Amino acid sequence: MADMESHREAVEHLDVLIVGAGLSGIGAGYHLNTRCPGLRYAILEARAAIGGTWDLFRYPGVRSDSDMFTLGYSFRPWREAKAIADGPSILAYVRETAAAYGIDRHIRFHHRVRRASWSSAEARWLIEAERTDTGEIVRLSCGFLLMCGGYYSYAEGYAPAFAGLEQFRGRIVHPQFWPADLDYAGRRVVVIGSGATAVTIVPEMAKTAAHVTMIQRSPTYIVARPSEDRAANWLRTRLPAMLAYRITRWKNILLGMYFYRLARRKPEQVKQRILQMAQQALGPDYDVATHFTPQYKPWDQRLCLVPDADLFRAIRSGRASVETGHIETFTPNGLRLQSGQEMDADIVVTATGLKLNLLGDVAFGVDGVPVDLSKALCYKGMMFSDVPNLASVFGYTNASWTLKADLTCAYVCRLLNHMRRRGYDVATPRRDASVEEAPFLDFTSGYVQRALALLPKQGSKVPWKLYQNYARDTAALRLGRIEDGVMTFTRRGESRRVG
Repeated sequence: MADMESHREAVEHLDVLIVGAGLSGIGAGYHLNTRCPGLRYAILEARAAIGGTWDLFRYPGVRSDSDMFTLGYSFRPWREAKAIADGPSILAYVRETAAAYGIDRHIRFHHRVRRASWSSAEARWLIEAERTDTGEIVRLSCGFLLMCGGYYSYAEGYAPAFAGLEQFRGRIVHPQFWPADLDYAGRRVVVIGSGATAVTIVPEMAKTAAHVTMIQRSPTYIVARPSEDRAANWLRTRLPAMLAYRITRWKNILLGMYFYRLARRKPEQVKQRILQMAQQALGPDYDVATHFTPQYKPWDQRLCLVPDADLFRAIRSGRASVETGHIETFTPNGLRLQSGQEMDADIVVTATGLKLNLLGDVAFGVDGVPVDLSKALCYKGMMFSDVPNLASVFGYTNASWTLKADLTCAYVCRLLNHMRRRGYDVATPRRDASVEEAPFLDFTSGYVQRALALLPKQGSKVPWKLYQNYARDTAALRLGRIEDGVMTFTRRGESRRVG
């Protein structure tokens, strides 16, 4: 950190620095504009465009896996007919929001944050960012740092080491890095995986491919849902746009919460209903027991949503199929399962998942001491024990990402305004020795399990415990006390708690 120390006098200082100009970062900019209008802020974005995930992902059929009335912003109505929206429509919505509220004027593109060092003496973060277009190092400082870069690595996806990969004569593609020149019309395609990305790609590619086969090690719960919300579209014709949007938003939030709680209380009943719907969609002779019946309970992993039953329709038409089993090896003409079954392919799509990366590979330090956030407890799902003036946006696993992002950004603004009113410079959640640690996410999905050791921990009681419950979080984050006995406040240069 010594190099950063020598540049303190030359750096530009901001009240708040947001990292990431995707769905969360644009939302954060709105909240700062409206709730903290006197604060100076900037948004650093490593890429050249607004949009985050929705600008990065270009694979066929890319779309939301949540309805847009909950994935959309609380302050800006979703006006399109489709509730399950395609990626380009979502990207346009995010960019239009940034322009409509002047948030785009605060964005600095091509700035990848590499290091962040907290100085207690000066009550500020010293930030080192690399210009991705020129390689130049840019130094800034800020009073509060808000990380909005999402939860996965943009640099690499998860790619298992398959045997025999080098002998395959076809083309291998990872959805996160979809090549613009890939022509799959009339080609035989194998998609490896059974998560949200795979079930999106398969029916879309099946429209023009010779055939698409989805190969999965184990099944996933898949639920069909209409792409349009008829109630929402009806309300929009009769009520002001914002009122119709809010009614639909709360309808969908409450339905989602009800279904999740039902799945946790009566998992076998919910499981049988999901399988029954799959059987109805696929026909009475389809082997749902083998290909669509997971070994885990509903919501032990995230459910996959297919709009208008498009995956089921592609399978029933014969344009797509599912095979369940382990891959033994790639072959020159495709791959072979452990059962001995050979799968011919011209193109293999490895929809094998993401690599979790909570805070974007930033090296954090406090007063010259490196900070390992995997050892920290997560406060209210956003801040970290014993780390000052730092928050991170992380959405729900059982609902739309933006619901929690919106609550997090609004709470950060409450905290900043409270600090200004009381003359505090530093807010630090202090862990209690009596709080027991637990994994950050109670989820069995592979991408979560692979990264648990790298993630912070949650605690056994509030405010360290994550409930994955929007109603509960709304009450706690909008109405709960800022000075709760866990968050400590100090002024610049002071080490003792004040107030």
